[in-house]
Amino acid sequence: MQKHISIECPPELLIGLHTDAWSFGKWMKTQAAITLFKEGKLSSGMAASWLGVPRMEFLHSAIAAGAVLLDDTPDDLTRETSLL
Repeated sequence: MQKHISIECPPELLIGLHTDAWSFGKWMKTQAAITLFKEGKLSSGMAASWLGVPRMEFLHSAIAAGAVLLDDTPDDLTRETSLL
């Protein structure tokens, strides 16, 4: 079941950003997905699925926004190489 969230956005904000409500909503959704991924609350696969984009496309966007994929700890290395 799909859920929708509405936020108030004054027209002046959209005008100032040179965008429309649909584009701004898409941008906000992308920023939310990236933030949740960066905080470790959402996997890259789940974020990509939510946004309707391939996982690699999402990861490129997240990295460009400053996401760190590995903290380079021994636990990270073990987890990432466990299936090799």
